[in-house]
Amino acid sequence: MKQVLIVGCGDLGTALGLRLVQRGWQVTGVRRDPSALPAEITPLAADLLKDDKPAGWPARVDYLIYCPAAGNRDAELYQQLYVEGLQRVLDWLGDGRKQLGYLLQVSSTGVYAQSEGEWVTENSPALADSDTAKALIRAEDVALRSGVPASVVRLAGIYGPGRTRLIEQVRGGLCVPQEPVQYSNRIHRDDAAALLEHLLLQVEEDELLAPCYLGVDDEPASMHEVASWLAAQLGVSLLAEGATSGRVGSKRCSNELARETGWQPKYPSFREGYAEMLGAD
Repeated sequence: MKQVLIVGCGDLGTALGLRLVQRGWQVTGVRRDPSALPAEITPLAADLLKDDKPAGWPARVDYLIYCPAAGNRDAELYQQLYVEGLQRVLDWLGDGRKQLGYLLQVSSTGVYAQSEGEWVTENSPALADSDTAKALIRAEDVALRSGVPASVVRLAGIYGPGRTRLIEQVRGGLCVPQEPVQYSNRIHRDDAAALLEHLLLQVEEDELLAPCYLGVDDEPASMHEVASWLAAQLGVSLLAEGATSGRVGSKRCSNELARETGWQPKYPSFREGYAEMLGAD
């Protein structure tokens, strides 16, 4: 039975863990307070900001998924959680790192600085200059230089169950100018979990993974198009002026490399994903 350790086992990690449990794998979910984890996932309490190795740390780990969520865009917290936290977990594994089959480190497409509507791939320069983006890039470096076989998965904006901020913004009145075009990228929570699962299964089949994958749907879309579509579904109109979504940047991320591995998103565009969310509203 494969032993999987999901560190930062929140919404995404839980969705992934439940998928892996269905495959008969043993999944341990690490978070500061694991009491909310479903019974299928073995809980393990740990503070990633402290050096003390948690009691009950597993003796054997086949696969490590590092996917904590900072909760706010504080540069110091990003450094502590994503960079130092990952190094701390690797240290906790100690000699067990020699048996670790693979590490998947979840990062973000926010590491890219492109803002003129350019297409972005795994080979595009990741030169975002915010302190939080720089911390994520350093965390990627920790993963890829860890001595453990590893891949970084840069996810676009995650939406899905419980992630209704844009819906509520449109429902409450939102202004999204049509020009200049502001492209956005996203991935449904379930597709993100399915991609991580798929990559682990590729490792199981001795497939050689790339060092980096972009986790996005098939269709980068302008914020105006997304908001207009949502407004039509909700029976409201976008505002001519007023509150905006607050999004910045404009790039189009390609999922071609991930799709070449055989992964396909269940929600290829925002329409399928948001339609399901609205139907459950």
